[in-house]
Amino acid sequence: MKKVEDYITTIPDFPEPGIMFRDITSVLSDSEGLRLSIDEMTKLLDGVDYDVIAGTESRGFVFGTPIAYNQNKPFILVRKKGKLPRETVSATYDLEYGTATIEMHKDSIKPGQKVVLVDDLLATGGTMEAAAKLVESLGGEVVKMIFLLELQGLKGRERLSKYSVDSVVQYEGA
Repeated sequence: MKKVEDYITTIPDFPEPGIMFRDITSVLSDSEGLRLSIDEMTKLLDGVDYDVIAGTESRGFVFGTPIAYNQNKPFILVRKKGKLPRETVSATYDLEYGTATIEMHKDSIKPGQKVVLVDDLLATGGTMEAAAKLVESLGGEVVKMIFLLELQGLKGRERLSKYSVDSVVQYEGA
């Protein structure tokens, strides 16, 4: 039986020499790979008490929405700045070269709600840390963060150490 990592394509030297790019489009473009990835991410939620799933733009939407659907939970969008039409809360975080800002609708999380955050990749953890701050600023509690892939060499799990973090596939390097 195939595992999720069997569907991930590794592309050496992309986008620059020395980088091993882990391409998930090969997971998404294979019906069995897609089903397996959603099923395995859903298993990471076994025994977790939660009310809502939130996913970060854009691949967090790809994985979070079917998980929410299968679990009969609402799905909340965490988007890049300026993409949501109603009143928002925002968080800015550092990138390698600059900053980025993400937003959620101000009414998307109710005080006391238990939230699972979903994304495809855990690298440095900056995006997910900012998403957690948004949830918490609205009175929600982040009870779990789940990822399809984790690049352990970038130490995102350490940055997110105050949260429960799980990933389906881990790679040692960056």
